[in-house]
Amino acid sequence: MLTRIGLLAGSAGLYQAMTSMGHAMGTDFKGSPDLKGAKKGTRVVILGSGLAGMLAAYELRKAGYAVQIIEYQNRAGGRNITLRGGDVVNELGGYTQKVGFAPGNYINPGPWRIPYHHQGLLHYCQEFGVALEPFVELNHNSYLHSSAMFGGKPVRYRDYASDFTGYTAELLAKAIDQHKLDDVMSKDEREHVGAAMRGWAGLENNGAWVKGVRSSLRRGFERPQGGGIDGEPIPSDLLPRDEIMKSGLWQFMSFHERLDMQTTMFQPVGGMDNIGKGFIKQVHDLITLNCKVTAIHQDDHGVKVSYADMAHGGAMREVEADYCVCTIPLPVLSQLDVQVSGPLKAAISAVPYASSVKLGLEFKRRFWEQDEQIYGGISFTDQPISQISYPSGGIFSKGPGVLLGGYMFGPAAYDFAGMTPEQRVQAGIEQGLKIHPQYREEFSNGVGFAWSRMPWTLGCCSMWSEQARKQHYKALVTMDNRIVLAGEHASYVGCWQEGAILSSLAAITSLHKRAIGAA
Repeated sequence: MLTRIGLLAGSAGLYQAMTSMGHAMGTDFKGSPDLKGAKKGTRVVILGSGLAGMLAAYELRKAGYAVQIIEYQNRAGGRNITLRGGDVVNELGGYTQKVGFAPGNYINPGPWRIPYHHQGLLHYCQEFGVALEPFVELNHNSYLHSSAMFGGKPVRYRDYASDFTGYTAELLAKAIDQHKLDDVMSKDEREHVGAAMRGWAGLENNGAWVKGVRSSLRRGFERPQGGGIDGEPIPSDLLPRDEIMKSGLWQFMSFHERLDMQTTMFQPVGGMDNIGKGFIKQVHDLITLNCKVTAIHQDDHGVKVSYADMAHGGAMREVEADYCVCTIPLPVLSQLDVQVSGPLKAAISAVPYASSVKLGLEFKRRFWEQDEQIYGGISFTDQPISQISYPSGGIFSKGPGVLLGGYMFGPAAYDFAGMTPEQRVQAGIEQGLKIHPQYREEFSNGVGFAWSRMPWTLGCCSMWSEQARKQHYKALVTMDNRIVLAGEHASYVGCWQEGAILSSLAAITSLHKRAIGAA
């Protein structure tokens, strides 16, 4: 069903559907867990060093547990990743990309923003000293682009939003004045709503949305206000009402109104992986890298994990523990020899992961700022790239800059993942030219990151359906003898780092209760 939504409505529509199914919403963080009474030395093995795994290790060690983390990659942090110049991306199919960004430039191929109400993640950022700064989500000077409307040219967000609001308010005001709503509104209410429409949308006194000073004070002037003899501004023309409504670009206005996209949003200063680095500082001595787990077995006395030590020629090794916190992404976990109950095994296999692709494009200069006065925010398009996001950090800096040149989910992501990395970048440039004609001349280099081609996750994030949640969610998050799962997939906040945080806290609380005999 989500794939069909992606086909019909594009990446933005797919994301909205995910939101309505509980993949992105406010959270219920209540503080650090109470793990008092732990038996010192109780052994816990954690599989995966993403945020969920590292947080579990941090809190369990504080409580007195003997903890170790086994990680498949040669780095910790999981999907909390930032690409900088010199980094190498290896993907399934044999493609390798070497990132060529200038010093100080980066792209976040995974998580890239933090809502203000993700208090669990924000709590640990503060506790671990991770510096944050505002992330500009909504920029009224960004662009909206419909291939079929307005001559195929992009329009400023403020122009479209002002006209959409103005025309809508005018229609409602006319309906009130013509007594078309008398059966659902009292006289007093009609007066109040009429006044609200005029004030809210900037209508003229007669209730019309027309070219003039009032409309231009919202959508901008054709010739801006100035000084001297030629300082008088010239009002701007309105966009045609029929194209405003037919374009469907209003969906991008609604995008910013959902709880998970409302201001204020944050990002780590200097790259998203600075969050991962903050976590790593707390537990780096517990992590063993380059360990490819092949089997997870358990009995009433403990857990045994088999893995190939890739740092030593793939030598097979085993680690034994009293309990296991498994954060391995479900598409990978479902392929392993895992000794768990039938309901948990079915749950592990029931949740597909979204395909997602991000394009990081470096340009010789920050032309979006210098030429178009766009400082942060997002431009949306109905083309497959879906959106262009402008960096919120480094504003006004000189030299080259990096844009998020495309962010695809669903069918578009599969299409891009099927391309070579070079083809992904070139497709991003071709589509970006429809919005920014400077693209070709200013382009320097780029990277196309396809999550479905990452061998350590095989997708971007969990895609729970409502039916799957009803049937499998409880089994997935319930402790199975001595094994408990954690990660964004084990939460109602899928596809967000907050989901990893909350699932980790829930998992170790369950483990602790089992360990002390309270559950």
